[in-house]
Amino acid sequence: MNVQHFRSLLDFSPRELDALIDRATELKALHRSGQPSPQFPGSVMAMIFAKSSTRTRVSFEAGMAQLGGHAMFLSPGDTQLGRGEPIEDTARVVSSMVDVVMIRTFGHDIVERFAAHSSVPVINALTDDFHPCQLLADMQTYREHRGSIVGKRVCWLGDGNNMCNSYINAARQFDFELHIACPEGFAPRADLLEANADRVTVFSDPRDAARDAALLVTDVWASMGQEEEQARRAAALTPYQLNEDLLGVAATDALYMHCLPAHRDEEISAGLMDAPDTVIWDEAENRLHAQKALLERLLSGAREG
Repeated sequence: MNVQHFRSLLDFSPRELDALIDRATELKALHRSGQPSPQFPGSVMAMIFAKSSTRTRVSFEAGMAQLGGHAMFLSPGDTQLGRGEPIEDTARVVSSMVDVVMIRTFGHDIVERFAAHSSVPVINALTDDFHPCQLLADMQTYREHRGSIVGKRVCWLGDGNNMCNSYINAARQFDFELHIACPEGFAPRADLLEANADRVTVFSDPRDAARDAALLVTDVWASMGQEEEQARRAAALTPYQLNEDLLGVAATDALYMHCLPAHRDEEISAGLMDAPDTVIWDEAENRLHAQKALLERLLSGAREG
């Protein structure tokens, strides 16, 4: 059986991603009107967390419950994964007992290896290389506030991390132009830049990158596992802070986003974080609705398959 996974945005076509975003907005409206959508009673999701999280755990667990199913939290300390059981063996066993698996871990190869041996859909809920679920929420947020992002300019500021890599994939799948502003030594993956050279440009000057952008995005300067590098990273990345001055050179109706958690007055100014018109909190909530749309698609596909 050919199982559909969500390891990166490239696992779905642009048309399928657009449909997911539209469905996420529909599910959001249903949820806010108090209309339940328990399409999958008895379904079980295994949530494998090697990296801690607030938004990922709450959104997936709440989303699965709202769809009528159940989410099971698994950490390395609670499973044989933490004692050296091969990923392939765990994948075979766990997927024989649940309907979908969500993994938040370090190396992207872990998700790939798990998916290769899983009999049910596998969702990448964050790896060191990609964070595709966050991009679904970001694209939903932009569409709800400004309409289509096709042909628009997006500016990424700071470290070329997993979020930046996913924005490169998003530029391809959602058809926008991406400017990346980062210092030397902090660029995203070279293979992704090369494969998307027709729509992605790297800048050293953040003002040049942000000019006329419809959306500006940033993330923490030290991701999980990089805390010891915080001081070195802050010294290099301070000029790339997302702030009011930088927003001033963007398009007049530009939005700005942050996947959270944020360090106020580091990668983003406190003023922007606390502005009354910020969409960052909508962006965070949309993790729930975008992932419900994703779960609905994957679980329905598995039933039909």
